[in-house]
Amino acid sequence: MKQIADFEDIRPYCNDEYHDKISTLLKEPQFKSVISTVMPEIPFEALSQKLLSINTIRQFQAEVIAMFVEKIIGQTTTGVSCEGLDNIDSNGKYLFMSNHRDIVLDASFLCYLLLKNGMDTCEIAIGNNLLVYQWISDLVRINKSFIVKRGVGVRQALEAANQLSSYIHYAINQKGESVWIAQREGRSKDSNDRTQEALIKMLSLGYDGNLLDSIKSLNIAPVAISYEYDPCDSLKAYELLQRSKNPEFKKTQQDDLVSMQTGIMGYKGKVIYQLTPCINNELDGLDANADKTTILQSITQIIDKHIHLNYHIYPGNYVAYDKLYNTNRFATMYSVEEKEKFEKYIAQQIARLGELSEDDYKYVHETMLLMYSNPLKNQLAASE
Repeated sequence: MKQIADFEDIRPYCNDEYHDKISTLLKEPQFKSVISTVMPEIPFEALSQKLLSINTIRQFQAEVIAMFVEKIIGQTTTGVSCEGLDNIDSNGKYLFMSNHRDIVLDASFLCYLLLKNGMDTCEIAIGNNLLVYQWISDLVRINKSFIVKRGVGVRQALEAANQLSSYIHYAINQKGESVWIAQREGRSKDSNDRTQEALIKMLSLGYDGNLLDSIKSLNIAPVAISYEYDPCDSLKAYELLQRSKNPEFKKTQQDDLVSMQTGIMGYKGKVIYQLTPCINNELDGLDANADKTTILQSITQIIDKHIHLNYHIYPGNYVAYDKLYNTNRFATMYSVEEKEKFEKYIAQQIARLGELSEDDYKYVHETMLLMYSNPLKNQLAASE
C-alpha cells in the first residue's frame, strides 16, 4: 500500500498547502507579469485578494482557473464542447487518455468541461521539461498536476517510471481521483495519433499482478480531441522541416515557451472533446497468456481505434485530404467558400514563419495538409 510520502517530489499540492504556495506565487514578479498580460482587466491586487480568500484546490479551479479557461475559449475559439458524457459513470475514476494537441489546454479544457457538467476534475500529467521556472511548477501543482520526469539518466529513468506508474495507480485506486495523460510523450507533429507502447508498459509497472490486470485497474477511457484549427500547425511543420535537414535538431526551452503561448492564445475555431467508454470490456477479450509484446500492441490498437473513430471531422480536414492527394473524393463535404477559407488560413499560417525558400515552403505546405488530413485518414482506416 503506497503512501503520499512516496510521491513527495511529483504529486499535486494538497488543500493544506494551498495558502503557502499561493502566497509565494503572488510575490513572484514573472507570475504577476503573466497574469497582468493575460487578464489586464482585473487589477492584480484584486486578484491577489481573491486567491488568498480561497481555501481549497477545487474552489481555486472553479473560481479562478475556470475563469481563465472561459476567457481563452471566448477569445480563441468558436466554442468548446464535450460529447459522450453518457459513456462514463459520473462517480467513476478513470485514466482519461487522449490524443495530444496542445501542451497546456488538452487537460485544461477537459477539466473545465468536467467541472461544468457537475463532475470532479482530474489530475494532470505534465512533463518537467515545461516547468522551466519554480513558479510554473508551483502553479501547475496547485492545479492538480503531477510531474513526469524527463531527460534523466537510464537508471533514474527506470526509477522515475516506477514512481510515476505507482502514483497514477495510487491516485485512481487509493485517492479516488481520475487522471489525464496524453497517449504519447510530446505532441503528434503531423496529427497521426498513435498510443506509445512504452506508455502502456510504464503504466503496468505500478501494480502487483499481470499486465492486463494492471491496465484494467486504471479504467482507461480514451478521449478524442478535435481542433478545427491548430494554432501551432505551422510551428510543428517548421520543426519537422528542421529535423528533415538535421536529425539531431532539438527545440530549446524558449521554443517550448513560444509553443505554449501560441497554443493558448492562438485561434482554434471549434474544439470538440469526445469521451469514449472505458476499454475494460475489450481488454477482457484479450489472451492474458499471450506474450507481452502482443498484449501491448493489442491495448494500443484498442485505444487508437476509440480515438480515431471519434474524431470530429471539419471541412478543412476534407479539403486538406483532397488537396494533398489531388482528388475530389470529399468534394461534397465542403463548399467553395469553406475551401477558400481553409486555403487562406494555411497561407497565413505559413507566412508567420517569415521568408522561406521554394523547397522549404513546399515542404511546410504539404506537411500542414498532411497534418489536417491524417485524422480523416485514420478515421477511414478505423471504420474499415
